[in-house]
This record gives sequence, C-alpha cells and structure tokens, in this order.
Amino acid sequence: YWMDKENIPLENILVITDDLNLSFGTIRIKPKGSDGGHNGLKNINLVLNTQQYTRFRFGISDQFKKGQQVDYVLGDWDEEEKAKLPERLEVASEIIRSFG
Repeated sequence: YWMDKENIPLENILVITDDLNLSFGTIRIKPKGSDGGHNGLKNINLVLNTQQYTRFRFGISDQFKKGQQVDYVLGDWDEEEKAKLPERLEVASEIIRSFG
C-alpha cells in the first residue's frame, strides 16, 4: 500500500536483513531471489507479491544452541563481534548510501 501510495518502484527498494547462514559481518547483496528461510523475507515476498527486489544480508553467524535462536538473534554481541562491528558497519553504511 505505502509503496503504491508514494509511487515507489521496486528498483528503489533495498531490504536489509540479518542472516544466520553467513558468518559474522559477511555482506551479501542480491538483486532478487528466494527468502532462503528468512521469515522477514517470506513476509516481504507475500506483501510485495514478488521476489524481485534487492536484498542486503548482513551475516550474524549461527553460533547458538538448539532452541536458542531467538535469544541469539535478539541478544548482545559477544566481545569479538563488538570489536569487529564498527568496521563492518562502516562498510555496510557505504554500500547502503551508494544504493540507487
């Protein structure tokens, strides 16, 4: 609804998500594709009725015990991740600013 109301074309949309399947700080950009099991992307696919939008995936790794996925995703960064995060966010920010 909002995209139609504001007349925003799909090529101007960049969806940013976390990704458990990528190692911490890894960035992957794809112009289209499946949801890859990501619930947020599943919902976006349903709402937009397409997979034809650019997605920016930021790896958060999968270093959690079985059944602890929600706590892991919503929890604090560990010390190693905290140390690496500023540099990875700078790279991510530059990529995002250059989009479209």
